[in-house]
Amino acid sequence: MTLTIKPPVKSLKDYAYQAIQRHFKKTLKWEKSVKKDEDPEALHQMRVGMRRLRTAISRFDLVLNLPQSASDKKIGKIARCLGNLRDIDVLKETLETHYQPHLPHKEQKVLQTAFDALEKQRQKALSKTQTTLQSETYKSLKQALADWLEQPIYQPLAYLPIQQVLPDLLLPEVSSFFLHPGWLVGTNIVDSEVKICTNWQADNIEPELTNQGESIHNLRKQAKGVRYQMELFKDLYGESYANYVAEVKSIQDILGNMQDSVVMREWLADVFKSEIDAELPTMATLFQENREQLWQQWQPLQERYFQAEHRHNFHLTILNPMPTAIS
Repeated sequence: MTLTIKPPVKSLKDYAYQAIQRHFKKTLKWEKSVKKDEDPEALHQMRVGMRRLRTAISRFDLVLNLPQSASDKKIGKIARCLGNLRDIDVLKETLETHYQPHLPHKEQKVLQTAFDALEKQRQKALSKTQTTLQSETYKSLKQALADWLEQPIYQPLAYLPIQQVLPDLLLPEVSSFFLHPGWLVGTNIVDSEVKICTNWQADNIEPELTNQGESIHNLRKQAKGVRYQMELFKDLYGESYANYVAEVKSIQDILGNMQDSVVMREWLADVFKSEIDAELPTMATLFQENREQLWQQWQPLQERYFQAEHRHNFHLTILNPMPTAIS
C-alpha cells in the first residue's frame, strides 16, 4: 500500500520569509561590483533587488516584526540613491543608442555638450552612492536583515494559510491601481462615460504628456508595485494570472518610456538653456515620433482597463488561486 504524503500548508510567513531572503541575497550579490563601479548591469540588478525587497517588506508589514533599522523607509532611501545613479546610466544609454546614431553630424557634435554634463552628474551620483553603501545606515540595515533571517519574528497573522488570505492581500493594491487618476490622461468624461481621445495629433499629445507627467509617473509606479506584489505569488495561480502580470508590466514599460521621453527633453532644455528645437531639431522630431508611437501603444491598454468586464475578470482571477492538496 502506497501512502500519499500531502505537502504542508504554506502560511503567510513562509512567503514573507522566502521573498525577503531572495531579494536580500540578490542585493548583496551585486554590492561589491556597484561599489567599484564595474558594470552598469550590476547597478541595475542591485537596484531591482532593493526595490523588490522594499515591496516584500511593505506588503508583508502586517505579519512581520522587523527592527526599525530594516524598515521599508530605510530601504527606500538607499534604493532611491541607487536609482538616481541608474537613471543617469539609462539616460546616457538611450541617447547613445536610440538618438545619437540618427542625428546629422552637426547635431551629434552639439549633443556632446549634453554628454559632458551627464558625466559630471554621474560622478556626483556615484560618489553619493558609494558613500551611502559605506554608511552606518546601510550596514545596520544589512545586519538587521541578516539577524532577522537567522531568527525571524512574526505577528500572529503570519500563521494564517496563504490561500485563505491571498486575495485580501492583493485586491486592495489592484483596486488602487484601477482607481488611479492617471488612467484619465487623454480622455474626456461625457455623461459619466469616459471617452478616450483616439484622434489626437502631435499638437494635442505633446502638451498632455507634459502637463500630466506627474500623474503618468505615479500610475507607472503604481503598476510596478502591483506587478512586484503579484509576482510574489505566481506559483499559486495559473495562466490567466500570469497574463495579467505581463499586461501590467506592459503598462509599466509604456508609461515609463513616455515619462522618460518627457524628462529627457526637459533635461536637455536645461542643459542648453533653451528648447531643443533650436539646438537639436532632428532630435526634437525623433522625440515627437517616439511619443506618438508610445501613445498609440498605450491607448488600447487604457481602453481595455475602462471595460468593466476586464476589471471584473482581473478581480475574479485573484479571488481564485489554485486549490492546494489540503482542503
